[in-house]
Amino acid sequence: MRYEEKAKLTIARALVPVAILISSPVLLIAGTPIRHRYHRYVYRDQAPPILDKKQGWISIHWFVVTNPLLEWLCWPTESLARLVSRQG
Repeated sequence: MRYEEKAKLTIARALVPVAILISSPVLLIAGTPIRHRYHRYVYRDQAPPILDKKQGWISIHWFVVTNPLLEWLCWPTESLARLVSRQG
């Protein structure tokens, strides 16, 4: 999507948190593996950049990756994974 497309950007900003809230039960249970897999998909080799300022291009993935709600919902499983990895 282009920076100039203000309506699309507004819709994306509004719908990404809604989609994250809908998937919140799954994220609370298995959020860390899902989030890590999603980040590997977005930042994989040969992937188009999620934000290209020179071209004026922004991907919907940018709204998902930078959304603090996703991080908050994945926090319980992430802290549990850290606790388990410390114990051996």
